[in-house]
Amino acid sequence: MPTPFESAQLNLKLFELRRDPVLRQARDWFLLEFHPQSMADFMAEVSGSHNTWIRMVLGYWEMAASMVTTGAIDPTAFLAAHGEIFGAFSKIQPFLAELRAARGEPGMAEHLEKVVMSAPDAEAILKRRREALRAFYAMRQQKLQAAG
Repeated sequence: MPTPFESAQLNLKLFELRRDPVLRQARDWFLLEFHPQSMADFMAEVSGSHNTWIRMVLGYWEMAASMVTTGAIDPTAFLAAHGEIFGAFSKIQPFLAELRAARGEPGMAEHLEKVVMSAPDAEAILKRRREALRAFYAMRQQKLQAAG
């Protein structure tokens, strides 16, 4: 088990990586603009111009979560520092089983899933995040339409 200091150092490093301009842009799109309602919606985006961003965001969170599942970062410290992981996972969770089957990769996002689902009330958190992100997107779209 890592010491609190070691967990803090790795959490800070993960936060620093999130500040990369391209990853920041990808995360912004993924959280605020990407709202797949079905496996078909997800596959349409993966097949389109946002493929790189989807892979970047999911790859980042899978890598970060693997540091928790392998014991490099304390799980409680990680979840306290990286709440965004719930929003990211909420985008793929409803059809993760379909994604794994379609890609022939049963381990796809397994670390991400383990870390998120280890949180108390994970399902309720995911539902709230999914709804809040969709509501924010709808509000932003209304403002854009009103502005003309």
